[in-house]
Amino acid sequence: METLIEHDRPQLTGRLRADGRKGIRNVIAVAYLVECAHHVARQIVNKADDSDVHLIGFPGCYPNDYAFKVMSAVTTHPNVGGVLLISLGCESFNRERLKQVIEASGRPCETLVIQNSGGTLSTVAQGLEAVARLKAIAAEVPVVPMDVSELVIGTICGGSDGTSGITANPAVGRAFDWLGAQGAACIFEETGELVGCEKIMASRAVTPELGAALEACVQKAEAYYTVMGYGSFAPGNAEGGLTTQEEKSMGAYSKSGSAPICGILKPGDLPPSGGLYLLDVVPDGEVRFGFPNISDNAEIVELIACGAHLTLFTTGRGSVVGSAISPVIKVCANPDTYKKLHEDMDVDAGRIMEGRASLDEVGSEIIDVVLNVAAGGLSKSEALGHQEFILTYKAFDPLGPACLPLRR
Repeated sequence: METLIEHDRPQLTGRLRADGRKGIRNVIAVAYLVECAHHVARQIVNKADDSDVHLIGFPGCYPNDYAFKVMSAVTTHPNVGGVLLISLGCESFNRERLKQVIEASGRPCETLVIQNSGGTLSTVAQGLEAVARLKAIAAEVPVVPMDVSELVIGTICGGSDGTSGITANPAVGRAFDWLGAQGAACIFEETGELVGCEKIMASRAVTPELGAALEACVQKAEAYYTVMGYGSFAPGNAEGGLTTQEEKSMGAYSKSGSAPICGILKPGDLPPSGGLYLLDVVPDGEVRFGFPNISDNAEIVELIACGAHLTLFTTGRGSVVGSAISPVIKVCANPDTYKKLHEDMDVDAGRIMEGRASLDEVGSEIIDVVLNVAAGGLSKSEALGHQEFILTYKAFDPLGPACLPLRR
């Protein structure tokens, strides 16, 4: 393991939920349960005009276990204080079951069915009244001390280029090493961007069985993309100087740091304790749902479904996205990109290339930003109002016995 960054360990505060988890935000989620209800839900959020009221949802009409699991996990996320469900009325999504899941978590939940509520204008008006009620209840949730060890932090990379693997990604890896050593749960992904790194990654597993499972995750991703005829390598990656999938993978892999890997998660599974986890995002079974992740925000949603309080997003080419529910922190790999898009970037990791900072110094700055955002400070994407959310169809098998060997 690399020598850890020296850094103060501050005391945070969080909203105490009924399951004992603590949130760094207190969001009211307005969730549409079919695309036909999307516009009405969006109108409620727009008219509420409140940074703590976020739009999420699932556009599909026919049911999907993965989508239900993710929606259940997101609506009961520790950053969520209450939920308003918006249904058209004839979709297959089981709104009553989701409401039961939310209420069982101790959160207030209301449901509006457009077909029973008088249409668009009437439902929007009733939705605004419901949001006000939910906010009043959520405001009463106690604020309590919160330790760094109670944080769950995700990381993804998007718009990668030739600088990503030598600046932003390894700097996030250094931050992950420190956060994990404090007891936080740190989650990295995407298995489609780890092709070629599977044996190196497996050597860090806490058990041989987990190592074999890690290799299998990457092999599954490679097979999936082979069938699709398109890997996790975009034209922008090549324009930015990357030449092969393996080269991109090595850069993406460096976000994981150097700590032992203690488990594998699938979307909607919660890390049972602190430590480093791989999130397997590629569907199980036959290839049938298209590309595993149609955009970076699909990955962010899956990290949130695994409990991520916030997400570290590294980018070389540049990205301006954020997320609903959990803040996104942008770590910019390329100094030229930072100059062009600095209003969207939280950390300038390109300073490493220019000799103005070391990996440890940027890693320490990333820790500072994580702790500031966890303490209530706004990330750049939050301040700019970004609240993207994407959820599509997938299918996953349950976790195997080798996936969480340290589960207590």
